[in-house]
Amino acid sequence: MARKDALLNQHAILIRRRDALRSALAGDLSLLKELRSESPGDVIDAALDSTQDEISSQLAEVESRELASIENALQQMQIGRYGVCEICNSKIPMARLNALPYATMCIACQRDVERMGLGSAQFLKDSEDSDNQTVSGEMELDLS
Repeated sequence: MARKDALLNQHAILIRRRDALRSALAGDLSLLKELRSESPGDVIDAALDSTQDEISSQLAEVESRELASIENALQQMQIGRYGVCEICNSKIPMARLNALPYATMCIACQRDVERMGLGSAQFLKDSEDSDNQTVSGEMELDLS
């Protein structure tokens, strides 16, 4: 029962963070539009404005990725898959979910994915491909 309560608490945390990110992104995007509409003074001002635009744009990109991860976690909660590793289907420890509420993999699988330099979607695809190759290889052996 403790895990269920902890997962409900994670839901509230994710909702608050999602709402904060949405507000921040709305503010960042309106700030970017405002900065671009202002006419630059001289070359130095233009360079500083360009640098500020780039920093704001990168920050908005990071926030957008986090928002997408949070929305994915909330969707996983709705279908009953939150807290389950998308690679090995084991339960993700609560300590990991407390540290990273939108984690989609247990630590062991996350390490494997990072060591291979793949995203989780590519890791899953490669795993399925190797399973299919093994099955078809076994079938060829059985037929001969």
